[in-house]
Amino acid sequence: MKMQESAEMYLETILILNQKNHCVRSIDIASKLDYTKPSVSVAMKNLRENGYINMDSDGSITLTEKGKEIAETMYERHTLISDWLIHLGVNPDIAIEDACRMEHVISTDSFNAIKKHLKESK
Repeated sequence: MKMQESAEMYLETILILNQKNHCVRSIDIASKLDYTKPSVSVAMKNLRENGYINMDSDGSITLTEKGKEIAETMYERHTLISDWLIHLGVNPDIAIEDACRMEHVISTDSFNAIKKHLKESK
């Protein structure tokens, strides 16, 4: 099943926020992504129902193994692609923005080829 880009963004954001804060709530996600609280609440409900996140009674959000796997994949793609674009001379702000879009559409084969090429060229 192909996951929607927005769900991947939510999972990646939860991962990043968890690395910084260790406790993630819907309001943190809304603030980070500049989304409304109701939009985030609907997304969290869908992610929870599909087994990607857990939500404690106090509103603390954690990734399930399934959610963490997707989040880590998106984060790796984002960081590698943005670093690569910056290395190629792209303005860092543009590189980060472009990587954010590219990470969701690039195939696994193409990403792995780029990753392999970068490792071999070091």
